[in-house]
Amino acid sequence: MSQAARRIARVLIDSPLPQLDRLFDYSLPAEFGDVPIGVRVKVPLRTAGRVMDGYIVELGVEQDISRALAEVESVVSEVVVLPERLHRLARRVADRAAGAASDVLRLAIPKRQVRVEKAWDADVSAPEVAAEAIQRADTVIARYDGLDEVLGGDSRAAVEVVAEIEGMLPHSARLLAAVATSVLASGRSAILVAPDKRDEDRLLEALAELLPEDAVVRLDARQTNPDRYRAFLRTLADAPCVVVGNRSAVYAPVRAGVVVIWDDGDPLLAEPLAPYAHARDAALVRQEQEGSALLFAGHTRTTDVERLVHGGWMTEVRATRRSSPRVVLSPPQELEQGGQRMPSSAFLAARTATADGPVLVQVARPGFAPSLVCGQCRAPARCAHCGGPLGARRRGAVPVCGWCGRSANGWHCPVCQATQVRLASSGSERTADELGRAFPGVQVIVSDGTHPVERVSAKPALVIATRGAEPVADGGYRAVVLLDGSRMLQAPELRIGESCLRWWSNAAALAAPGAPVHLVGVDGPVARALATWTQPAYARSELEARAPLRMPPMYRVAQLDGLPAVVRPALEQVRALGLPADAVLGPVPVGEDGRVRALVRFGYAAGAEVAVTLRAAVVGDATRNRRARGKAGLSLHLDILEPDL
Repeated sequence: MSQAARRIARVLIDSPLPQLDRLFDYSLPAEFGDVPIGVRVKVPLRTAGRVMDGYIVELGVEQDISRALAEVESVVSEVVVLPERLHRLARRVADRAAGAASDVLRLAIPKRQVRVEKAWDADVSAPEVAAEAIQRADTVIARYDGLDEVLGGDSRAAVEVVAEIEGMLPHSARLLAAVATSVLASGRSAILVAPDKRDEDRLLEALAELLPEDAVVRLDARQTNPDRYRAFLRTLADAPCVVVGNRSAVYAPVRAGVVVIWDDGDPLLAEPLAPYAHARDAALVRQEQEGSALLFAGHTRTTDVERLVHGGWMTEVRATRRSSPRVVLSPPQELEQGGQRMPSSAFLAARTATADGPVLVQVARPGFAPSLVCGQCRAPARCAHCGGPLGARRRGAVPVCGWCGRSANGWHCPVCQATQVRLASSGSERTADELGRAFPGVQVIVSDGTHPVERVSAKPALVIATRGAEPVADGGYRAVVLLDGSRMLQAPELRIGESCLRWWSNAAALAAPGAPVHLVGVDGPVARALATWTQPAYARSELEARAPLRMPPMYRVAQLDGLPAVVRPALEQVRALGLPADAVLGPVPVGEDGRVRALVRFGYAAGAEVAVTLRAAVVGDATRNRRARGKAGLSLHLDILEPDL
C-alpha cells in the first residue's frame, strides 16, 4: 500500500436508530495491524457525539485521502463474531421485514463475555458419530417416504410427524434427533428450532441417546450470558455440530446442512422485537441463501406452510404407514342435555383408564376461576379501577383483578347493584378440585404456568393441564379428555381454528396407542379435522376462505402506527406503487393520545417494493425528528399474524 493510500473499514453500527442502518466508512489506523472482517470495534459517531459499538463488514484501500474520515477508535476483540454468511442473512431478513440489520444481529450475537472468550479454545475437532447411532437414525427416517432424499439435497419439506409416544419421549423428539444425527454423520451441521424449553429438553434427551455430549450445542436466550456466549463461540467453529434452541437459534452461524422448525404455529416462534421476523420466515431466507435442507415439522400444518406446499415451494413428507390417535367427538348437544361440563362417555372413559395409568385432562386457563359474573344479572364482573376481569383464586375468596391485581373488596354490580358474584369459568385448579371429588383415591396433578410438570409416571393419576403445559406420561396417557373446546374457539382471532387444532393435536399425540381422545363440546370443521386426523386439509380450507378477503398468509399485511402527520404521508407513498384501491385499510384512531393505525395488504410479488417504500418512510421520519419523540414516531410491523384495526 502506497503512502498516499489508507485502509478503510466499512462498519455496521449497533444502533436501533433506523437512519443508521447502513455501512459507515472509517479509517483503520496502521497500529491495529491485520484486522479480519467480522470483528467487534468501537467507532465515533459525530451526530451522536459518542463512541458506538459496531462490526467491520468490509475492508478496502482508498487512494484519495482528501476525504475527511474518522478513525476506528479500537478493536474490541479479534474473534470474528460476524462471519459474512451471518451478515448476509441478517441483512436479507431485515430488508424483507423493513427493519434494521443491527436489530437482527442483536438477536443472533450474544453480549461479549471477556473471561469466556479468553478461555475459549477455537481448535475444535469434528465429533464422531457411532455406527450404531447412524443405523438407529436411519431406521427412524425410513418411516417417512422421501425424507432421506430431502436431507441429502437442498429441498424444503413439510413433515407430518407421527403422533406416538415411545417410552418417556414423544416420537417427534426422536425423529428430529434422527434427522440431526444423519446430517451430522455426513459432515454438516444441523439446527433444531423449538418453541420453548420443554420442547428443547425433549430434543436434548433424544439427542443424548445418539450423539456424544460435545456434538450438541444449546443456544437459548434463557441461558446465562457466559453459557450462551460459550455456545455461540462453538457455533463459529468449522467443526460441525447440532444446535438446539428457541427462535433465535435460527441465526446460528454454523454451516447448516438442515434447519428444522418444530411446531411453527406456536406464537413463541414469532419475534416480539423489531423487526418482528418470524423464525419460519428467517429459516426460509436462510435456506434460499445457503442451499441447505429445510423442514417444517409438526402434528398439524399452519396455513403459512400449506401456502408454500400448495404453490409448489415445498414438498410433503408423510409416514409410510399412517398412524393416528382414536378421537371421540362429544358434540355440544350432549352437554346441553346433561347440563354438565364433562359428558358421561368421557367421564366413563377417564374412570376406566385411571385403573391402568394416568389420564390427561386439558383445560383452557390456569387458576381457580379466571372470570366471575354477577350472581344476579350474570353481567361480567369488572375491576372498578382498570376495568379488568375479576377472578377468584379459590372458592369464597375475595375477587382479584386479572390486570392490575387489586382486590375487589366491597364489589357491587354497576348494572343491578348486586354484591354477590358467581363462578363463570373453571381454571386448572378448580377443575382439579371438582374431579378430585369425582375420582376418590386417584392422585390429581396440576400442570400449568404456575405449577409446571415435565413428566409423570405410569401410575394411575388425573393430570389437569393447560394447553401447551401437558407433561409426558411414561408409555402415554391411557385416555385424554379435551375440555373447554368451545370456549377456546370463541377467541376473536383470525387463526383461532388453527391454534385450537394445534393444541388438541399436540395433546392427542401424548396418548398411548389405542387410547381414546375425547373432544368435548365441539363440532364443525376443526373437530372433524381432529377426528379424521386431516390437519393439512383444514389448512387448505382456511387458505381458500382467506383468499377473497386478502388476509394472511395469502397476502402480506403491514401495520403502521403513529400520529396522522406521519402515517398519512407513508400511506400516500404506498398508494403510488399502484396497489389495488382497497389495499390500504384505515387509518383509524387507536388509544386516546391521537395516534392512528393503518393496514396495508399486498401480494408477495410486491413485497420487496412495499418494504423498501415503508422503510424509507420510517427512516425519513426518524431523520426529520432526531430528538426523542415519544409518541410522534412512525412504527412499522410487516407480516403481522393477527390484523387489528
